Amino acid sequence: MLILASKSATRQALLSGAGLRFETSPAQIDERLLEAEVLGKGGDAPAVARSLAEAKALSVSANHLQAVVIGADQVLAFGHSLLHKPASLADAARQLDLLNDGTHHLHAGVALAQAGTVLWSSVESATLTMRRFTQSERDAVLALEGEAVLGSVGAYRIEGPSVRLFERIEGDYFTILGLPLLPLLAALRKHAPHTLEGFT
Repeated sequence: MLILASKSATRQALLSGAGLRFETSPAQIDERLLEAEVLGKGGDAPAVARSLAEAKALSVSANHLQAVVIGADQVLAFGHSLLHKPASLADAARQLDLLNDGTHHLHAGVALAQAGTVLWSSVESATLTMRRFTQSERDAVLALEGEAVLGSVGAYRIEGPSVRLFERIEGDYFTILGLPLLPLLAALRKHAPHTLEGFT
């Protein structure tokens, strides 16, 4: 059995699109506490993403010992700050204003766990540059997006109208969406080929 330790509709869609059969069981961890612990030990944004992904996979694995569990998380680094999902559309507007005309980095961590042990983990990164946009352009995009942006770090969705705000994107599309799919599929082929129908 394959379990995704997330309620993310985007991650579910990516796995379904790859032809995987899986169940979902959102992990219950204190993300901000773990983030603070990693940063307090000198860890960087990629280390935070990896630690969160591993913690989520292990948390769900503890209750499903026979299953292979996928944990994933994404961290947005802007300068020396880490941004999180906006709490409201007003908060989303503030985040977009912060990122306006600048470059930031997305770090997507993914991990596999089974029987309380991490089998594999990885972090993939992407670099995104926003163009200089006006307040009215920002508001127009938020009006089109609606509350969908509240589920995304950075308050945007490159697969949606938010892409209008970008000047340049460097990195893997799946990584930007929050699940490095190609490394994950390679890891499943190696560590859990039974989860991939038709592959041995």
